Amino acid sequence: MSHAIFRPRLIVPLLILLLAGVWFWLPGWQEEVSTATAGNVADPVARGRYLATAGDCLACHTARGGAPYAGGRVLQTAYGDFVTPNITPATGAGLGSWSADDFWRALHYGRGKDGRFLYPAFPYPNYTKINRADSDALYAYLRTIAPVEQRPAEHQLDFPYNQRSLLRLWQALYFKPGVYQADAGQNAEWNRGAYLVQGLGHCGACHTSRDRLGGPNLRLELGGSLLAVQDWYAPSLTDRQEAHLAQDSREDLVALLSTGVSHRHAVFGPMAEVVYRSLQHLDEPDVHAMALYLQSLPPTSAPVASDNPVLPEHEKLAMQIRGKRLYQDLCINCHGKNGEGAPPAYPPLAGNRSLLQANPVNVVRMVLNGGFPPGTRGNPRPYGMPPFGPSLNDREVAAVASYIRTAWGNRGEMVAPQAVERYRTVPAD
Repeated sequence: MSHAIFRPRLIVPLLILLLAGVWFWLPGWQEEVSTATAGNVADPVARGRYLATAGDCLACHTARGGAPYAGGRVLQTAYGDFVTPNITPATGAGLGSWSADDFWRALHYGRGKDGRFLYPAFPYPNYTKINRADSDALYAYLRTIAPVEQRPAEHQLDFPYNQRSLLRLWQALYFKPGVYQADAGQNAEWNRGAYLVQGLGHCGACHTSRDRLGGPNLRLELGGSLLAVQDWYAPSLTDRQEAHLAQDSREDLVALLSTGVSHRHAVFGPMAEVVYRSLQHLDEPDVHAMALYLQSLPPTSAPVASDNPVLPEHEKLAMQIRGKRLYQDLCINCHGKNGEGAPPAYPPLAGNRSLLQANPVNVVRMVLNGGFPPGTRGNPRPYGMPPFGPSLNDREVAAVASYIRTAWGNRGEMVAPQAVERYRTVPAD
């Protein structure tokens, strides 16, 4: 009896044949574009301006110090550097030659005017839920922006992510286009909140973890993620041990979304920018609708990956003693002897869920770099946190972070000095 011999050199041609077969099997979403119909909006430009604010389009499509919507902002990720495009109506460098159908194709199907697949750094997996009337309103508003003939640099991506043709396979694995469909079992306010959170607000783009191919883990949607762009942790919005927004009062959550502070929390880091540029400008009914939807999400409990090394037992006591002393010297005047704070100026630390997440990066960032909640109409003069990175070494930062995560009944993990060393940088733009 003869036996077939496995030949490693056959692997590559077999894989090529397999991928070729899959390639021809993959669907072509662009063929469905012509079936979409536009809606009627009384003042599409005003509506589009509001929608662009709700989607925080300005934040990504404007480089620091650059012209609004002219692109060029570099998003540093694990896959390489993405450079945001110019979406002003410039004919050569922007969207000047795009039609409303072209724009709809980009939002709804992740395809450019030339038919190229778009990278999901542009959150079209969320924007696909936007209806055609809102897409046309956004397009109408962008046509009114002053054109800027500035062509941003090309993406600088690692292999194989720089092979744009592979995005066809990515879409087959992770993407299904479709406008948001209202849930008949919920009221109009809940559905409005779901439409904003799932679609235009693209909350899942930050708060949902991704695999090595950049695919979202939809089984744990809004379940928390270490941001690839700025090395902050976007907490789970449903886990009982993290944000779990259902535990907050509706008034507190609305205040947090619209002003950046509440009687229990304050937003910092990337979320501060979202509140400043976007959420504070939304109509009150829309903020209430988002809060209603977020608080209706069922609670989850999922393990969160953390690269914080575990401290040996003999080091923990010394760390807590040092941390308590530093807290009394540096923090007690604002946050109180028992971590009670003085909200909304100084958030409480006792029982503060944002301090207890498995990944300590946000606590470390705040102690090192300090920061402010956003200056908003509801909180025009925010109180800030001073940076202690220049005056404290890694072990001292780890000690004070460990203390506030374990004092006053808090049940967080101790922070290792190695974790501080890793994040002793200013977050990238």
